[in-house]
Amino acid sequence: MIQVTELGYMGIGVKDLDAWKNFATSIVGLELSEEGETDRCYLRMDYWHHRFVLHANGSDDVEYLGFRVAGGEEFAEMQHQLTEAGIKYRVGSEEEAIERHVLGVLKLNDPGGNPIEIFHGPEVQFDRPFHPGRRMHGRFRTGTGGLGHCIVRQDDAQAAYRFYRALGMRGGVEYKIHLGQHVVTPTFMHCNDRDHTVAFGVGPSKRRINHVMLEVDTMDDVGLTEELVRSHKIPVTIKPGKHSNDHMYSFYFRNPSGWMMEYGWGARAATHQSEYYVRDVYGHEPEDGGFGG
Repeated sequence: MIQVTELGYMGIGVKDLDAWKNFATSIVGLELSEEGETDRCYLRMDYWHHRFVLHANGSDDVEYLGFRVAGGEEFAEMQHQLTEAGIKYRVGSEEEAIERHVLGVLKLNDPGGNPIEIFHGPEVQFDRPFHPGRRMHGRFRTGTGGLGHCIVRQDDAQAAYRFYRALGMRGGVEYKIHLGQHVVTPTFMHCNDRDHTVAFGVGPSKRRINHVMLEVDTMDDVGLTEELVRSHKIPVTIKPGKHSNDHMYSFYFRNPSGWMMEYGWGARAATHQSEYYVRDVYGHEPEDGGFGG
């Protein structure tokens, strides 16, 4: 079975492009890259041409998630795999591949209506070292784990599970969270050494995306970022704590579009075996609106 190997890039629609540029660089530490395109800009976090594209279209939501396959042969085989699974897709044009700075791209939607792209051959700029938008103690942790992970909206968790299995991911329920008489059982899917790359099943949402997680390679950058967030009076939605599934020490805060960023350090590798938890190791108490606010 051909597998996607990482969440390689993400497109985000925004209302306030200037606010996002300032937030991404001065708070998060990403590098801003502008190439004369008035409707978008790019954000770097390593040697890749970009990991995020900010589109000035007003949606304040995720526009697409780009999942990588290893190369041209896997790209061709993935098309056969999608056809066998009954999943509709189209092959992007050369112009669309150039727009994404990749060698080839497929366009499709997951069962929740989230736009998905499967690509191979990203542009990597080893001649252009990553330069963070503000001082950092270390760097972002990407490598084989991709840019991080995200939680997206799904109305049918089983249909979503089948879809992401068809992309070569594996996973399942990792938490049983008791909220009064209701039990929330989110599903986590992984495709590399991260505990999860995409997750769903946390409840209804106005937006396609709940949050995106970025990981740094030193705990000091989590503390520094929390100080910056609080000094700029950006709402913290989940206080610092440690997850039981990936062992990530992290906290959550709102971006200019109103959904959440998770900033973390210290995650363990995926166990590749199922287990579940009823709470986190410690912390992660809700603050301004909490996880679903």
